[in-house]
Amino acid sequence: MRMSVELPLWRALAGYRLLTMLYALGLFAAVHENFDRPGIALAYFAVLFVWTLATLPRVQNAAACTKRFLAVDLTVALTGIVLTPLVVKDGFIDHGGPTLPSIWTAGPVLAFAIKGGWRWAAFASTPVAVANLIERGHPARDTVHNVVLVWVASIAIGYVVEVARASERTLARALEIEATTRERERLARDIHDGVLQVLAMVQRRGAVLGGEAAELGRLAGEQEVALRTLVSGGLVPVSRVSEDEAEGAVVRVVDEDTGDDADAPADLRALLAPFAAARVNLAEPGAPVLLPGPAARELAAAVGAALDNVRRHAGPDARAWILVEDEPGEVIVTVRDDGPGIPEGRLAQAEGEGRLGVAQSIRGRLRDLGGSAELISTPGQGTEVELTVPKEQKAGRR
Repeated sequence: MRMSVELPLWRALAGYRLLTMLYALGLFAAVHENFDRPGIALAYFAVLFVWTLATLPRVQNAAACTKRFLAVDLTVALTGIVLTPLVVKDGFIDHGGPTLPSIWTAGPVLAFAIKGGWRWAAFASTPVAVANLIERGHPARDTVHNVVLVWVASIAIGYVVEVARASERTLARALEIEATTRERERLARDIHDGVLQVLAMVQRRGAVLGGEAAELGRLAGEQEVALRTLVSGGLVPVSRVSEDEAEGAVVRVVDEDTGDDADAPADLRALLAPFAAARVNLAEPGAPVLLPGPAARELAAAVGAALDNVRRHAGPDARAWILVEDEPGEVIVTVRDDGPGIPEGRLAQAEGEGRLGVAQSIRGRLRDLGGSAELISTPGQGTEVELTVPKEQKAGRR
């Protein structure tokens, strides 16, 4: 059940309009001898009475309180103020006599404030101030005091409404996240007690039996890692994984519906999540790592190329680690393995032989994004590739 923080304000406004309408009628009855044209005043009060009662449903919520209603409501208040000099005796206004609608005038201004915030309140209170000054004929102290009071109070209420709405949205989002987290934890417990334990058992038994059972165990281990990632973060998108056994390369294709949103910001974590496997650990921030869509996909492709090199050159038993760091102005992704490392001069030799995996698939991609790719390798101690991409992409870079 969702509770609106605005509802008490709308109810208070409805009560205020009703009470101030009755107050205006009583005030007229008390000072009617000061009216030269009481018939015009009575006609206005009849309209005010009917309008206030008929529009009570309009001030129940923001949806019912339309712009057209607000405009007519403000017009009724302004008309009453402007009519006052035409129906009262000389000297009544100079002695501080009230206008026809009296304090009912603040009701339309407050409706603007609750509906649209402090800017709408400032817009509505301005013509009310002008009408009061015209009615008085000169800026008397009490008139200016009342005008400033209505103006400041309506703007303050409008600001409070805006803050309340923002707080309500934040609370609703927090409750949604809490409910989602609890459901994920419940599913994680159920899966851990059932599916994950079965997959882990298949992996262990397959390794013991060897042969085709070992391959089955390896696949079960990869599915266990993917399932753990899914239930813990919900970041694994629909993907298909194919292996080129001859070349030993791992090709991962993420099916994304880019469409017209190809350039929209993308969460890098979702693009890197499919790379997590039995021998590939992924460490990432808890919050989304946002990059422009093309830059995020190119960076993910460079990470895939680095993992392909790990599998091809370090062997299928090598382990790899992916670390994602979200810095204020850039995103850094580090891919490290425990392989034998790259002999000195080997990269230059491979590039001379036409093998451009590192030169083009990794460094070329990062160069096009305005970033950099640093490769550090020590024979016998593995290889580390550090990919850095700026968050702000210059126009024309893809």
